[in-house]
Amino acid sequence: MSLIDLTLAQARAGLRAKTFSARDLTAAHLEAITALNPTLNAFITVTPEIALAEAEAADRALAAGTAGPLAGIPLAIKDLFCTEGVRTTAASLMLETFVPPYESTVTAKLRDAGAVFVGKTNLDEFAMGSSNLTSAYGAVTNPWRRAGDDTPLVPGGSSGGSAAAVAARLALGATGTDTGGSIRQPASFCGIVGMKPSYGRCSRYGIIAFASSLDQAGPMARTVEDCAILLGAMAGFDPKDSTSADIPVPDFQAACTRGVKGLRIGVPREYAAPGMPDEIAALWHLGRDILRAAGAEIIDISLPHTEYALPTYYIVAPAEASSNLARYDGVRFGRREDGADLIEMYERTRAKGFGDEVKRRILIGTYVLSAGYYDAYYLRAQKVRSLILGDFTTAFARCDAILTPTAPSAAFAQGEKMDDPIKMYLNDIYTVPASLAGLPAMSVPVGQSQEGLPLGLQMIGRPFDEETVFAVAAEIERAAGFSARPAIRAGVSA
Repeated sequence: MSLIDLTLAQARAGLRAKTFSARDLTAAHLEAITALNPTLNAFITVTPEIALAEAEAADRALAAGTAGPLAGIPLAIKDLFCTEGVRTTAASLMLETFVPPYESTVTAKLRDAGAVFVGKTNLDEFAMGSSNLTSAYGAVTNPWRRAGDDTPLVPGGSSGGSAAAVAARLALGATGTDTGGSIRQPASFCGIVGMKPSYGRCSRYGIIAFASSLDQAGPMARTVEDCAILLGAMAGFDPKDSTSADIPVPDFQAACTRGVKGLRIGVPREYAAPGMPDEIAALWHLGRDILRAAGAEIIDISLPHTEYALPTYYIVAPAEASSNLARYDGVRFGRREDGADLIEMYERTRAKGFGDEVKRRILIGTYVLSAGYYDAYYLRAQKVRSLILGDFTTAFARCDAILTPTAPSAAFAQGEKMDDPIKMYLNDIYTVPASLAGLPAMSVPVGQSQEGLPLGLQMIGRPFDEETVFAVAAEIERAAGFSARPAIRAGVSA
């Protein structure tokens, strides 16, 4: 098996058995990036010198017996995580030249575990999007293709660069961030596994903020076990983040082998939305059949406020974005355009620094926070958010995990929905509720569409019960046996 086709767990075992070196493993992935990134545009910044130096340090640690749990593992880092001394852009012209003087807590934990960073991945600008088409550095192309059709597809968003990099064998795993589905939806579109942990499980320190009460870092990889390994290194309490939970980090990898016998799996009737494609409905039924056959009990549940989740999200998230992005004014850091006075400098800086989607969300957010509208929109949305959390709390009194589709469709063509922002926002219809409630949720590839594209199922768990989510996801992964590979991947061209 080629080095780039190994799972993270297999690579880790191979490194410890001295079957190959960390330098060899890293060089193979860097070579793949050189070959495919011009086609996929998955990376904004590639760091070969840093990666090779880290790989050599990992080899020394492995030889000395002092290696961390991720020693020598090549990872891709979403370009929303601040990395000391390496450009961090948030895929925006506003931060085109920004080089952080500090490291995010999540990436610092991964470095401490011995991981090798091969580069910073592309994303929707400031993580605002569901297609990875809003990046100031160009769209990311999904490595998958429809059968008999070479039309470029979106990888999903906002963590589309990370998803494409993992699917195309450019990295063994990647970091993503999830605000309303930005790990899970691209994972589904690219045929990989994506995990959004409970809000507070991973530190937000050093992650460029979109919506502070929703943003959460998580792992993306090709297997459930690989995601468990990564999350074990990423998670943990951080006093630098006031929303970080001081809760022990369990052995997520061990949870993958627990099985589901005796578990109660809830199926929310409200997720059977009108117009659900037959292939999505069939996939959902397959997931239920798999879990039932493995000894789980499938029960019908209700999440009655589901229909209000999307409008609630698109009030709360833009409101927080409007506040968070106020700091990009041309004064303190980032882009600065000259003007005749302070106001003109602000206007010109923000007009040139922000893309259309970011401007749209800032305008929406500023509007719902403005005098006369705060109570009517933002405050009411927060009340509905509490009702949505209450729905999940009631449901989890009857079940241990919830099974739903991840996305309402397979990956769509680039430009297919760009003229209608509402259609784009509907991509998050199944993922937003768990985000509003701060719950752990994971997408696992289970089948393929009629056009040969990957489709995922989502598991949602109780707060800080990622272990059950991993157990359910691993059971579905084993039974589904998803083994399809994208048309464009390292060593292969479409």
